[in-house]
Amino acid sequence: MELHVIIEGRRGLAEQVHRQLREAIRGGRLVAGQQLPPSRLLAEQLGVSRKTVAQAYAKLTLDRLIVTRTGTGTFVASRMPSAPRPIASEDLAGRVVARRWQTLERPLQHPQAHARVRYEFMAGASSARLFPEEEWRRCALHALRRGSDQRGFYSQPEGLPELRDAIARHIGFSRGVDCDADDLIVTAGAQQALDLIARVLIEPGAVVAMEDPGYTLARNVFETQRARVVSVPVDGEGMRVDAIPDDARLIYTTPTHQFPLGMPMSLSRRHALLERARELGAIVIEDDYDSEFRYSTQALEPLKTLDRAGLVAYVGTFSKTLCPDLRLGYAIAPPALRAALVNAKYLSDVHSPDLSQRALARFMTDGHLLRHVRRLHDVFNQRRERLLARLSGDLSPWLEPLPAIAGYHLAVVFRRRIDVAQLCHQARRVEVGIYPLDEFHHGPDGRAGLLLGFGAIEADDIDPALDRLRDVLQRLSP
Repeated sequence: MELHVIIEGRRGLAEQVHRQLREAIRGGRLVAGQQLPPSRLLAEQLGVSRKTVAQAYAKLTLDRLIVTRTGTGTFVASRMPSAPRPIASEDLAGRVVARRWQTLERPLQHPQAHARVRYEFMAGASSARLFPEEEWRRCALHALRRGSDQRGFYSQPEGLPELRDAIARHIGFSRGVDCDADDLIVTAGAQQALDLIARVLIEPGAVVAMEDPGYTLARNVFETQRARVVSVPVDGEGMRVDAIPDDARLIYTTPTHQFPLGMPMSLSRRHALLERARELGAIVIEDDYDSEFRYSTQALEPLKTLDRAGLVAYVGTFSKTLCPDLRLGYAIAPPALRAALVNAKYLSDVHSPDLSQRALARFMTDGHLLRHVRRLHDVFNQRRERLLARLSGDLSPWLEPLPAIAGYHLAVVFRRRIDVAQLCHQARRVEVGIYPLDEFHHGPDGRAGLLLGFGAIEADDIDPALDRLRDVLQRLSP
């Protein structure tokens, strides 16, 4: 591979070579220890004399940027002279906008491997051993073979037809969502779907109505688009429709498994929400992030299926059913928004990776996804029952679980006053990772509690983990 150096004109050749190599080294394009081409080869590449390159190398040696090792070659020095101090953030012309992004919180960010504890109750995470390795490997190999004649060309932004068709059939069967493949847009997880919808709908000052407590990453998406996010309280039936403001342009809700509290939205409340959206002409985002895992015979029709006015944007993800690092999700666009969302997807990243899309399409059409979800359901239900047994037993003096019929996390609230930050800190010291509910509350009336995910902790580890948590609670609140 040729070294990227550009010669302009025929004057000051050695200085041109010296300057560009110096900038490449100080800028990090040429890293410490990297070997440079011999002067003869670089001279041939640039169409200059070998003496010109030798002069540039000599000057770089004096600058202590490169070193020559006899019989081996010329290398970028391992210890760089101090570089000029980069411009400070307060001097940037765009500092106000940049500061808004710098101060964003990142809730639910999973800890890196070195920071994880032995007993991890992180929501949204699942056990690595549950991933269907062999089935996925076969589907990925099929995708490699199938895509060989398409390489070298960009794909369609809305996603591959075979994957969109597989998703439409899957959610029709498992979630009762009535849609066609042409309604679907494949995205990089649900988070990108939320971002695309926000881009095409929100102008500075536009009002977004959102559940409180709610999914903070969705709130962040709307606020970075300069929306005015209005918190709407929830009760036992879900989002309080009567509290949705009259000027709302967008309504965000998690009706099947309210995040983070867990209750489902009642059927009457669903109809009321759709009627309210119709009155306002507002789009409703239905975020259905984990409803495959339902532990009750109670099943309510999705807002998308009940919608007759074409106002619901249905968002789903494969991060919960397969794994987060797959980064594939989807949006079912309202007819009035589909073309806008496809264009926004094209500008965002052109399209999601074809290889992953083909592998997932094969995985679904071969029936692997449904079998995998059934297996996960049994595993998660066992963990959930074990967790609920302890919460109604020896942990009941401190913790009260909130009703939930789906998903793989539980919200619990405290029965007595306790220092939540200190509890999480002390639990982590005994290798138990627990996470507070308060980071999802934005109004003044939130109850203190914990969000306990049971996807990443093995069933046999739940009792030892909760024994340690009980001991910490006993010390902090006897």
